[in-house]
Amino acid sequence: MHKPLLVLPVPGLPEIRAGDDLARLILASAAKHRLRLHDGDILVVAQKAVSKAEGRVYDRAGVEATPFAREMAAYTGHTPEYMELVLRSSRRIVRMANGLVIAQTRHGFVMANSGVDSSNAGGEDRMVLLPEDPDASARGIRDAIEAVTGRTVAVIISDTFGRPWRRGQVNLAVGIAGMEPILDYRGREDNDGRTMKATRIAVADELCSAAELVSGKTRRLPVAIIRGYRFDPAPGTTEDLVRDEESDLFK
Repeated sequence: MHKPLLVLPVPGLPEIRAGDDLARLILASAAKHRLRLHDGDILVVAQKAVSKAEGRVYDRAGVEATPFAREMAAYTGHTPEYMELVLRSSRRIVRMANGLVIAQTRHGFVMANSGVDSSNAGGEDRMVLLPEDPDASARGIRDAIEAVTGRTVAVIISDTFGRPWRRGQVNLAVGIAGMEPILDYRGREDNDGRTMKATRIAVADELCSAAELVSGKTRRLPVAIIRGYRFDPAPGTTEDLVRDEESDLFK
């Protein structure tokens, strides 16, 4: 009999501020609501909570926009300061159209506005950037939780991405620690006995989307525990999820 997959929100976290010990806050909220971590649990943490704890929040008044950022603002309808942070976060601009900038972040992710976001930022003129190193952020949370609880867990940091050719957004992994982000079926036999040659499932992304179903965008639930997905502890990184330039058919 297959084990059920449980997705459990962790309620009660306060508004996250720069310098907060996010792992400690997660454990305190979980304990308050009688949520005990098990070996093999996966914690999915919203990127914005991590970024806030790491001080990756900017006030509009403290950002000086370059002339190019002002040109982009005139074209997109965003503020010059917002465009300035997008430029600072970007490796390259992929496309600008209809008030939107698609950019490749310095981490390698291709996403709207290079991941810079002003929703749920804590104020009208505040803007939140991705963590400098989301994989390191995930490792820090995992190590702190394991040090306190003694439990072997994985941690995934999630953010919202649009998808080419499909409407609507989904949550995907931008940071990971404690597990591989991809389940590789290549070399295995399918149900008809044929050897699979291409199938690699981005399980870290699927787990993030599952967590979003209980976390949402307006419920103040930035952390979820996923229980029942079996994985082998491993030093995975999100670099494995980023398609390399040689296989990018649309660049």
